[in-house]
Amino acid sequence: MTDIPDCPECASTFTYVDGELFICPECSHEWALTVKSDNEMELTVSDAHGNQLAVGDTVTVIKDLKVKGSSSVVKVGTRVKNIRLVEGDHDIDCKIPGIGPMKLKSQFVKKS
Repeated sequence: MTDIPDCPECASTFTYVDGELFICPECSHEWALTVKSDNEMELTVSDAHGNQLAVGDTVTVIKDLKVKGSSSVVKVGTRVKNIRLVEGDHDIDCKIPGIGPMKLKSQFVKKS
């Protein structure tokens, strides 16, 4: 039997695994618990000026970006809080105020 952690929100011991998530049936909290192996490389992402980005950082957009499939534009100077780093061409996953969830390329942002 694997060792399943208690819920970090309500400390319930009735948590269970569903795919890659742990779920608490009492408070409905879901969270991922990933374990890195020794040979797994850590994701490194740099902004337009070469500064290292980390999960939870705040970044500022340095160029007007058109939103695909919409007439909206992300303006220069827009601050984006609490970013997540993902693999791929668009390596920042975030929620932009007034627009919603988006993926950005790190070459168009600078660390705030």
